Amino acid sequence: MALLDKDGVRLTVDDSVATVTLTNPAKRNAQSPALWRALAEAGRSLPGTVRVVVLRGEGKSFSAGLDRQAFTPEGFEGEPSFLDLARGSDELLGSTIAEYQEAFTWWRRNDIVSIAAVQGHAIGAGFQLALACDLRVVADDVQFAMRETSLGLVPDLAGTQPLTSLVGYARALEICATGRFVHAEEAERVGLANLVVPADELDAAVRDLTTALLAPPRDAVIETKALLRDAGSRPYDAQRSAERAAQARRLRDLAGLSD
Repeated sequence: MALLDKDGVRLTVDDSVATVTLTNPAKRNAQSPALWRALAEAGRSLPGTVRVVVLRGEGKSFSAGLDRQAFTPEGFEGEPSFLDLARGSDELLGSTIAEYQEAFTWWRRNDIVSIAAVQGHAIGAGFQLALACDLRVVADDVQFAMRETSLGLVPDLAGTQPLTSLVGYARALEICATGRFVHAEEAERVGLANLVVPADELDAAVRDLTTALLAPPRDAVIETKALLRDAGSRPYDAQRSAERAAQARRLRDLAGLSD
């Protein structure tokens, strides 16, 4: 069932699995403010039955990043150009970027597990969209790159924290500052990719992973995800305390003693 199909984004739901598809392969799924608003709307539209969200791109590339039309004086029809935004106040510029970031922030909600199925190019905003997901299954032709610095910009679509968390500060800095490509073998070796498969096996691999994620009880996965998300920011003893509290909730629930 399609719940949304607009501005290069389609959301379909099949019981506990939602699929968000980027649908502009002719432009290698280049991104725009309208697409970002559609992605944010997709997150708000998820039914409560959804446990796994798969993000994919039609065609040979996952997403080639920001549509370069954004940097032209005319920008996108009906949108302020980036040049116009740059001339505005700090408050307006900040609030506009915050709105854009909403497309990249809901994928790590505790009540879902998100999987990016990535093939071909995932550049700039495309790389950051893949990083927004919990897990990444990639084709062996994948090419990740953070090219913002080559344009005189910085990555600002919520990708810097997950990138650094996955590969460490030094490697994240080197990837971003050079803008070089990270290919499949390296992506798997440094933790950017959970799994690398031949391109023609990408969909099947994602289906297998989805099936495995749906096997355990939902509440156990939600509690575990919450524990792992916050583990890096908690002191050791605080994490132990959080584990105890979560386990107590699960045991009471299994015993039928929860409120």
